[in-house]
Amino acid sequence: MTDHYTTLGISSAATLADVKKAFRQKASFWHPDKNSAPGADARFRAVQQAYEVLSDADRRQAYDDNRRRNLLDSPLETAQSIWKNYFNQLL
Repeated sequence: MTDHYTTLGISSAATLADVKKAFRQKASFWHPDKNSAPGADARFRAVQQAYEVLSDADRRQAYDDNRRRNLLDSPLETAQSIWKNYFNQLL
């Protein structure tokens, strides 16, 4: 499971304005027309998907509920996934 908050570089307490701002920044950076790095198109799609979920109140609530359940069900796997995504963004 990808963490949409990590994808946009925001906290789970972010407001809708924060989500929009982060989306615009990340989408502008990862847009395939502006970024020729390998994998830019995949990251751009991930940013779009994160925005679609987090900008809709109902979808965000469902995502947050599922995210909390996953953290409680498998904390080690969740932590590994979060760190892996974090380091992939740095590299």
